[in-house]
Amino acid sequence: MTLLIRILQRLAIFAIGVLSVWLIVFVVFDVADRQLPWILALGATYAIAAYAILPYAVRMGHKILRRRHVPRFTVTADGLPGDPVNLALIGTYGQLRAAFAAAGWAEADRLSLKSAWRMARAFILDTRYPTAPFSTLYLFGRGQDIGFQQAIGASPRKRHHARFWAKSLAAIEPGANATSFWLNTDRPPEDDFVLWVGAGTKDTGFGLTRLTFQITHATDADTNAERDYIIGALRRSGVIDEVALYQTGDRLITDHVNHYITDGEVAVAELVRRAAKQPTTARRQPAREALQ
Repeated sequence: MTLLIRILQRLAIFAIGVLSVWLIVFVVFDVADRQLPWILALGATYAIAAYAILPYAVRMGHKILRRRHVPRFTVTADGLPGDPVNLALIGTYGQLRAAFAAAGWAEADRLSLKSAWRMARAFILDTRYPTAPFSTLYLFGRGQDIGFQQAIGASPRKRHHARFWAKSLAAIEPGANATSFWLNTDRPPEDDFVLWVGAGTKDTGFGLTRLTFQITHATDADTNAERDYIIGALRRSGVIDEVALYQTGDRLITDHVNHYITDGEVAVAELVRRAAKQPTTARRQPAREALQ
């Protein structure tokens, strides 16, 4: 019975793939070619295929497979694993922003039509944009809450950057299981003392995503080195306490947008509090256990 279900799943995914190719070649391009010059028709076909048809096909494929593993990676809008989870900082929203500002990092602009256009122009012309927006990756059922970056030289194509998602410490008290931690989509208030789960990577240039061929940054494969770089920058600025390494959840075995080398460890540290200290000793260990 299991074999039959697996065969049916693969046939369904194959049918989605064939339908997607048919739509791209024999519908989208055919219609565009009749109404636009050839080069414009090709560009319009690429845009529709890469940003509409293929992402939808990938999402449908993943729904059929029903993958619900505890994530080791963030997820792209297409449903594919994105950047590895490799950081976790404990503190408030204000402390997180102050920590990266002290380390000399810039907060990324929110993604919008205006910021996306500015980023595209800077990317093509190779001009500075120190607060360039990030593409949206998903964790806990939502896009990143905040992101920070440090430019490498004057090019917007190369940068250190990290995305963060807030997670209430109440969701990870003793007794909460790892699956409920990762699948809970609630976003805590900004003034709460929370766990900031992060994904840090280093952009190195230009690339295309797998399966959908969308334009994106190429990233350095060694995310362990980037994790250590970010933690080192925060430590040198004196904005974090002691650092410990913990394993993330179950391995997610699938293809992903970029090839990464990762040891699966998350660097966990508590942000230094400038204001009155809060009693966090009892909270700290469960917060780290949720990442194991």
